[in-house]
Amino acid sequence: MGNFAANEGLSIFVILVWLGINAFLFVHFYMAFLTDKWFYTRVLLGQALSWARAPAACLNFNCMLILLPVCRNLLSFLRGSIQHCSRTAARQLDRNLTFHKLVAYMIGFHTAVHIVAHLFNFEWFMGAQLDRNSSLLPFVLIVINIINPTIVMFTTIAGLTGVVITLALILIITSSMEVIRRSYFEVFWYTHHLFVIFFIGLVFHGFGRIVRGQTNLQAHNPFQCRDHFETWGENGTFCPKPEFAGNPPMTWKWVVGPMILYVCERMVRFYRSQQKVVITKVVMHPSKTLELQMKMKGFKMEVGQYVFMQCPPVSALEWHPFTLTSAPEEDHFSVHIRIVGDWTQGLYEACGGDKDETQDAWELPKMLIDGPFGTASEDVFNYEVVMLVGAGIGVTPFASILKSVWYKTIQQNQNVFTKKIYFYWLCPETQAFEWFADLLQSLERQMTSKNMADFLSYNIYLTRWKENEAAHFRVHHEAENDPITGLKQKTLYGKPNWDNEFSTIGTKHPNTKVGVFLCGPTMLGKALEKQCLSHSEAGVKFIFNKENF
Repeated sequence: MGNFAANEGLSIFVILVWLGINAFLFVHFYMAFLTDKWFYTRVLLGQALSWARAPAACLNFNCMLILLPVCRNLLSFLRGSIQHCSRTAARQLDRNLTFHKLVAYMIGFHTAVHIVAHLFNFEWFMGAQLDRNSSLLPFVLIVINIINPTIVMFTTIAGLTGVVITLALILIITSSMEVIRRSYFEVFWYTHHLFVIFFIGLVFHGFGRIVRGQTNLQAHNPFQCRDHFETWGENGTFCPKPEFAGNPPMTWKWVVGPMILYVCERMVRFYRSQQKVVITKVVMHPSKTLELQMKMKGFKMEVGQYVFMQCPPVSALEWHPFTLTSAPEEDHFSVHIRIVGDWTQGLYEACGGDKDETQDAWELPKMLIDGPFGTASEDVFNYEVVMLVGAGIGVTPFASILKSVWYKTIQQNQNVFTKKIYFYWLCPETQAFEWFADLLQSLERQMTSKNMADFLSYNIYLTRWKENEAAHFRVHHEAENDPITGLKQKTLYGKPNWDNEFSTIGTKHPNTKVGVFLCGPTMLGKALEKQCLSHSEAGVKFIFNKENF
C-alpha cells in the first residue's frame, strides 16, 4: 500500500481534483439554468437547456487545460524547479501526455452532451415555431426573442463556429487513435494542427449571445405572469413584456492565458530551432538504424533527455521526437533512429543510407533541433539501486545513462550515488544488438579492470529467432563470449520472469528505494508497474518511471 501511494498517490489526487472540478462546474451551471431567470428560455427550448449549458462550462475548463501538458519548455522548467523539492511531484510531469489524453476524452464527452442537448433544444424550438398559434406562450416568446432556427444553425457566429469546431474536434480525435498515429503519423500530425481553428472558433462561439435570459425579473415575475402572456405590456396590466439578454462571452477568459503561454512556447521553439546544427558523423548500423552525431552552439543536455528533430528536405512541417543516446560529458550529441516509416526512410536516404559511397559533409541535409527536454530518466542517479528496462530501440535513453556512468566512474573517477544498476534489454532480432554491443563490451572491460564488475548487471533477451539461428546458438553456446553480442554475459532467450527478477532484487536490497525505468511498449509498462506494487515489502520500494513523449 505504501508503494502504491508513492507511485500513484499524487497522480490519483490530481485526477480526483480534476474530476471534482468538472463535477462541481457541471452541477453548478446545471442548477444555474434552472433559476427564474431562465424560466421562459426553458419554455422555449425545453428542459435540455441545462444539459447544454452545464457541459459548456466544463468545456471551458478542460480547454483551458488541454494546451498546458504539451508546453514542453514550461514542463522542463517546472521539472527542473520542483525535482529538488519533490521527486514524486516532478515524476507526475512525465505523465503529461496521459493527462493530455484524459482531458481530450473529457472534451469529447462534454462536446457530445452539449451537441445532443442542443439538438433537443432545436427540435423543441422548431416545434414551437411551426405551431404559429398566438394563443400559446412558446410562440409569443419566439416573437419576443426573434430567433430563426435556420439562421441560428447556418448564418450566426454561434451556428457557424459550432459546426466548424465540431468538425475540427472529430478529425483531431479520430486521427489520434493509436492505429492511425502509429501507421499514418503524418495524418495525425497535420490534423492535430486543426486545434488552431478549434480554439479560434471556440473563442468566438459565444459572441452571438443566442441563448438569452430574462433581465427584468423584479418587474415581471414569470411565475405570476406566465398565465397572462396575452396581455403582457398592455395598459392596466401588472405584467410588462419580459426583456431578454444573452450572457457576455466567457470562453475567452478561460483560454486566453493558456493560449498566450502556448504562443510563447512556440516562439521559444522557433527561435531555438533556428540555431545552426552541424552533422559531424553519420553511422549506418545494422537493422536499418541510423546514428547521427551533431553539434549545436549552447546545447546542454542531461542523461535520458530527448529532442525534436525536423529535416526540411524531407518535410518542412513535421517534427519527430528522438531520445539522445550521447552522454552529457561528450562533445557532441547523438540520436539513433530506427527506419520504420516514410519520414525516417526519407531521412535515411537524405543521409546517404541507400548509397554505397560516402557523402561529403556539405551534401548532408539541413537539420533543425528543438530541445533538449526532460524525461523520467533524468532521475536515474537519484536512486541507490536502479533497474533499466529497454525494449528494442527503446534502449536508446539507457545508452546515454550507461555512457555517463562510464565517464563518471572510469574516466573522471567521480563518486555517484547509484551503487547498483540492473539492465534488461528485450530485443526481437539479432541485428539490433550490434550497435549497442560495443558500448556494453567497453563497459564490461572497464568495470572489470576497475574492480567494479558488480556495479552493472545486465541481461539481454532475444525474444524471437529463426530455426537456423537457434542451431548456430546451440553450437557456440559453450564459447567464452556470447555468439550474438560478443559479451561474456550470455544472451537469454524468451522473456524475463519479472516476478523472479523483482523478488531477487528485493531480497538483495532491503530497506532501499529501487528506481525502475522503462522505455518500451505500454503492455510491458503495465506488467512492470504491477510488479512494482506487488514486490514492495521488507522495506524495499520499487518506484516506477516510464519514458513518455
